[in-house]
Amino acid sequence: MHPEVHRVAVLAVPPVVGFDLTIPGLVLGAAELDGHRLYDVKVHAAEPGPVATTGDLTLLVSHGLDELASADTVIVPGTHARENIDPRVLSALRDASARGGRMVSICTGAFVLAAAGLLDGHRATTHWKHAGRFAERYPAVRLDPRVLYVDDGQVLSSAGLAAGIDLCLHLIRQDFGAAVANEVARYVVVSPVRPGGQAQFIDTPLPDFNGQSLEGARAWALERLDRPVTLDELAGQARVSVRTLTRRFRAETGLSPLQWLLHQRIDRARELLESTSLSVDEVARFSGLGTADSLRAHLLRRVGLTPTAYRTAFTRRPHPDFLP
Repeated sequence: MHPEVHRVAVLAVPPVVGFDLTIPGLVLGAAELDGHRLYDVKVHAAEPGPVATTGDLTLLVSHGLDELASADTVIVPGTHARENIDPRVLSALRDASARGGRMVSICTGAFVLAAAGLLDGHRATTHWKHAGRFAERYPAVRLDPRVLYVDDGQVLSSAGLAAGIDLCLHLIRQDFGAAVANEVARYVVVSPVRPGGQAQFIDTPLPDFNGQSLEGARAWALERLDRPVTLDELAGQARVSVRTLTRRFRAETGLSPLQWLLHQRIDRARELLESTSLSVDEVARFSGLGTADSLRAHLLRRVGLTPTAYRTAFTRRPHPDFLP
């Protein structure tokens, strides 16, 4: 039996950032299970018809605000509208939230959700360049301008531009599990879901790597998640010192090597729980987390579910003959 299609309303507030506007349709729209589409994504505006973008384009939007209240998720992409937002838009957003809709912003779309009062008391983020202005205007919002995205329950927000892709992949993982999200990431040719707490940007310029990155070393580690991987081994694969490895790892990923490894192990465990019939002990072993107790602690910390509860929530089609 296929899951029910999740209805997504993307609200274009002019002048809308065209790149942000296309992200939900391209990313969520690519999510499928056994050929069954998982999201129905439609673009809405206060007035159906031409909608201005921040570039030299005008969009033709077919849907008005009426359907927002019945959407499962409402996404507000980035916009150059910071004030004097159409009262009809704010009212429609409040109604959608009051009916239980999940409210999401990409980049400066957070200004619109905040203007509607939907971020008051919540953690949120926006593009770092506009964080100061946002904090001054909306002091009731617990703004964190350092991170890629924030999941605060019914309201979620992301930093600018490409962070919207990360947030949409996070939504897929939250709704339909890691296996589906990872498949979409492969389809749109991006890295698997980056953790929301990763930094938006690096404070210092990236060093000159002479055309060499740590991608090869990371790929080597991904093939060995079921066994211990030391900093010395990673540094050896990259042909650098441990000190240089750590510095370059942070520059390229925003994480230390050990933090990155832990994220990859947890992601591997989630996918194994979803797509195989391995026991929890076996999942812990094959993902390199050691024991069932260790897996349980990390999964509870990351997603708030035990391995058994996670498997119950996200298993789609187990494969008992899986060989890691």
